[in-house]
Amino acid sequence: MAYIEIIATTISGSIADWSKVKRIVPLFHKHGFTDVNLVEVSSHKEARDAARAALENSCRYPISAGGSGTFRAVLEGCIHSGYPLSDIRLGFLRKGSADLIGKTLGMPDEIEESVRVLAEAIRNDSWVSADILTAQIRSDCVRTHYFIGYGGTGIFGRIPYYTENRFRKLYKGVLGQFFGDLGPFATGMGLALVEKIIKSVYLQPQITEILVDGEPVAEGRYQAVIVVNGYLGPDLPFSDKPLGSGEFYIFGIRDMGFFKSVRQAKQALRGTISEHRVELAFESYVAKRRLELRNKSNPLFPVNIDGSMEMTDNVVIFGRDGNVPLLISGKTADNTA
Repeated sequence: MAYIEIIATTISGSIADWSKVKRIVPLFHKHGFTDVNLVEVSSHKEARDAARAALENSCRYPISAGGSGTFRAVLEGCIHSGYPLSDIRLGFLRKGSADLIGKTLGMPDEIEESVRVLAEAIRNDSWVSADILTAQIRSDCVRTHYFIGYGGTGIFGRIPYYTENRFRKLYKGVLGQFFGDLGPFATGMGLALVEKIIKSVYLQPQITEILVDGEPVAEGRYQAVIVVNGYLGPDLPFSDKPLGSGEFYIFGIRDMGFFKSVRQAKQALRGTISEHRVELAFESYVAKRRLELRNKSNPLFPVNIDGSMEMTDNVVIFGRDGNVPLLISGKTADNTA
């Protein structure tokens, strides 16, 4: 019988999501899985440590119950354990306001149905291979973060500042309850855009240079640069490639001034900005190994790493580093027993 470890954040997602945690283990029991342990955590560090300990204790089915930040922390804990990732099956139980990966894997929002899908995926060994992306941050020291999904800079990099600390998670819960997953994201994006407009009055414009696989491809003022691992569903539909394609995708939205910025943000939220490439200064690039974003103006700038913000000094380097099997609905799995 499979040993399953559920690593759940105490506050993430909408108000309704907060009550899901206590129901997870009984629901797995209902589907015949009795060796299930629940670890409740209140920070990403705790989630990372819990995932590492789980693999060191012979767990091969770690499941993240939270948003994208929790999932990234669990992934990093699995990597830090040193155990071969090809031998585990990482799961995403949706309980957050930024759970794009969970949606892409076909995980329902309703807890009963989500546990059923995960139980079937474990029983049938249904999984999809996903490339692991890295983000190298340079500030007081060099740090490497691992993630699957999305990252970026500009106002996209600043959004987590308005959504990710404990107090802000409370208003995220309220927004998520009434407006769905895009409620908190749209609010964070709007606040980041207002902040950028205000700061443009007294700060020099930020000039970003983009280098793909070592070659400079663009330079200029950008509202946002977005990095994705592949198709992340209708809420972030910039790429139509699978998560394990062996490459990742870069989308730049140039700064065209105040009057265009609101429309750019609106079309980006709708997922239709790619239909207005010329008019809204939308660019795209593909990287096989490495992406460098160099800030040639201000010394520090924010980077979004799967919903969490880091500050970096002049440069952030994205790359690929291996892959990991993710539990998925059997209809679109790479492998089924």
